[in-house]
Amino acid sequence: MHEQQAPSRRPTRKRLSADDWADAALAALAERGLAGVAVEPLAARLGTTKGSFYWHFTNRDALVAAALARWEELSTERIIQGMEAAEPDPAARLGALLRGATASATEDPLEVRLLAAADHPEVAAALARVTERRVGYLAHLFELLGFPPSEARRRGVLAYTSYVGHAQLAHAVPGSVPTDPAYLAAVMAALLKP
Repeated sequence: MHEQQAPSRRPTRKRLSADDWADAALAALAERGLAGVAVEPLAARLGTTKGSFYWHFTNRDALVAAALARWEELSTERIIQGMEAAEPDPAARLGALLRGATASATEDPLEVRLLAAADHPEVAAALARVTERRVGYLAHLFELLGFPPSEARRRGVLAYTSYVGHAQLAHAVPGSVPTDPAYLAAVMAALLKP
C-alpha cells in the first residue's frame, strides 16, 4: 500500500481590493508625497505582485484617482456623516470638528502632502471638491447657529483656513502651534463671536 500524501497547502493570501490599493497609495502619499505612489513599491508593501494592481487599475493615474476618491470619502464624507449622527447641537459639532481635525492634522501629513501636490490636475480637482464640501458644511453649521448665509460662509472659510494653516504650520515647524484645549476653545470662541 502506498501512503497518500496530503495535498500541499499554500498559505491563502487575502484577495486585495481596489480600496486596499487606494489605502496603500494614500499611506505612500502621506510618507513621500505624490512621487511615492509607485506600483512596484506598493505591490511589495502589500505583499503581492503587479498583476494584482493591473487587475484593478489600468495605470498609475487610475490608482491616484481612486486614492483621491478614497481620501474624499474617508476624510470628509464619513466624518460629516458621523458628526450628523452623533451630535445634534451645531456648536458642539463645530467644536468636535475643530478638535478632531486639528489633532489629526498635527499627526497625519497626508493633507499637507496633498496641498503640496496641488499642481497635479487630479489632486487640484480633489482639493477643490473637498474644500468646497468642507467649507459648505461649516457654513451650514454657522447658519444653524443663526448667522445669515453670507456671514456663515465667511466664518466657514475662516474656520477652514484656520485648520489648513494649523496643519501646514504643525508640519513645517513642529511644536509651533498650540494643541492645548484652551487654545482650541479660544479659536472656537472667536469663530462664534457675533
